[in-house]
Amino acid sequence: MTGDDDHSGPKVPLLVRAARGEQVERPPVWAMRQAGRWDPEFHKVRSGLGFYEFSENVEKAALASLCPRRFGVDGIILFYDITTLPFSMGLPFQLKPNIGPMPDHPIRSRADVLKLTEKPDPSTYSHIIELLRTVKKELNGELPVLAFAGAPFTVAAYCIGTGKHMNETRKFAAQQPETWKLLLQRISTATIGFLNTLIDEGAAVYQLFDSWAGDLTPTEYDEWAQPYHQEILAGAAGVPRVLFVKEGPYLERMCRTGAEVISLGIQHDLAAARRDYPHLVFQGNVDHDILRDGTPEQVAADVRRCLAQGGGQRHIVNLNHGVDKATPVANFEAYIRAAKGE
Repeated sequence: MTGDDDHSGPKVPLLVRAARGEQVERPPVWAMRQAGRWDPEFHKVRSGLGFYEFSENVEKAALASLCPRRFGVDGIILFYDITTLPFSMGLPFQLKPNIGPMPDHPIRSRADVLKLTEKPDPSTYSHIIELLRTVKKELNGELPVLAFAGAPFTVAAYCIGTGKHMNETRKFAAQQPETWKLLLQRISTATIGFLNTLIDEGAAVYQLFDSWAGDLTPTEYDEWAQPYHQEILAGAAGVPRVLFVKEGPYLERMCRTGAEVISLGIQHDLAAARRDYPHLVFQGNVDHDILRDGTPEQVAADVRRCLAQGGGQRHIVNLNHGVDKATPVANFEAYIRAAKGE
């Protein structure tokens, strides 16, 4: 296996080949939030800037995105936030300490939703396009660049100001069902355009995050999550697509979305998923709590467990969630070394 498209073409990166379901020499490894507050080099780059000021500074955001390269990861995910898209649609956000992203003017009515542009011009997120170009140029084919977007349910929850507080989100949806449905659809349309722009600019893979949808009931999931996953994944294609639902309990539904890669939580049996869905690629599922709280030896042991369940093919090593801000650097180093069999 050469990893080449043909004898004269450029080498296709390991992560992309694995995401396509091709035979690979080893499972690739990366981590959600691999560029983040756990890394001292990241803090040096950020140098005290506020989150949105930092992420909109292309030079600094590129340096931040590239920080994990020194550990030997197999892909670079761009540093920005899922609220970048609603910002470009016309809804500014602030990052509140100990709360998270909060909209300046939370969506409260159908009129508020109609003010959001469902097809924002790429100039409204030009810093993300420039970030992708900058990182891609710096990598020069060494590693693939990953883009991402939030799925409509999770993004909509932030737009109405409820975030991860599920009962508050349910209350809004019950009181204003048509407004809620319109918001989900408008975000879905905008997300397709956003991802297609980044694909056209050279993103090699993208991940769709639905961080809070795992807490939905089956009925809610079928109304507020599943159809929009399917719509976005069908509408933004051409590269391998990863679906992430944090500890999502509805694996069968996730596997019917059209995503080539399904990201698993620790509640899932990776070996069973590979057996039951042999046509798909699975991502995960090292425990991010062990990465934060364990010793390097314990981290390596969990990675080896993950590799054994993954079987060496149609598997991308990752975590069940993002790297926690309290994760020791030595543990992240152990995670990468073990994943690469070093």
